[in-house]
Amino acid sequence: MSVGPTTRRRQLGADLRRLRELTGLTLEEAGARVGISKATLSRYETKEGSVKWPTVDALCRQYGASDEERSALVELAKGARIQGWWRSLADSIPDSMNLMLTLEDEVVREDHYACMYIPGLLQTRAYAEAVHRASEVQCPEHEVQQMVDIRMKRQELLDREKPPHMWCVVDEAAIRRLVGGREVMQQQLKHLLTMSQRPHISLQVLPFARGAHAAAVGSFAVLRGQTPELDVVYVDLIGGGLFMEKPQELKRYRLAFEYLSAQALDFDSSTALVHRINQEMT
Repeated sequence: MSVGPTTRRRQLGADLRRLRELTGLTLEEAGARVGISKATLSRYETKEGSVKWPTVDALCRQYGASDEERSALVELAKGARIQGWWRSLADSIPDSMNLMLTLEDEVVREDHYACMYIPGLLQTRAYAEAVHRASEVQCPEHEVQQMVDIRMKRQELLDREKPPHMWCVVDEAAIRRLVGGREVMQQQLKHLLTMSQRPHISLQVLPFARGAHAAAVGSFAVLRGQTPELDVVYVDLIGGGLFMEKPQELKRYRLAFEYLSAQALDFDSSTALVHRINQEMT
């Protein structure tokens, strides 16, 4: 997968922080040496907002970076402009969705645990409409359709020549919950089975019989970047979502997903269970 602008920006921030910490300089000290504020340098390192490549060049010189490393980081800064098909919609979609689309456009793998609904990337249009109508009860119909349009467009990620690997652990509750009625749910489960046959999609079902598990608090996704320090965790919340990227947070959710995958049925048994539940709805 090619490296996109968001990945460049996040890699740049991680590298700048690493170089500064190696010199032992504080944010205030390093910023003063190149004529920027502590707050501005903090934004550079936390991967937020735009960057100016001359400032990145000056920081690298202050940090004693090699010419090769300085050149590489300047190129990252020049290429770190956020672009994408969704940018024209940025004013009309939630900030959390805007960030999700930005990050998801460049991931190499997504690990999803879904306890309520089928993961969005694997939803049919009718199922997605039913989910949005239930979740946003005060939302006008045209806004529901807009959000569903975005979700359907987002699914094109899985049709790329080199798509990210999507690993899903879906709770049995999400498979059995009758969203949109019997016919909509049957079509959704058929679609889920079809998508699970793709080589870059792994599906496991966590059955009720397995009892308590490692993620009883709710659904989440680990968005995995080109390198581990670029990983981000997304947790579902009412009205949006929460993104986390601190090392201890990433470690906790990566481990939780490993436990969930170990508790869930294997791939063949999972598809067999989905097929059986779909047959029960006939």
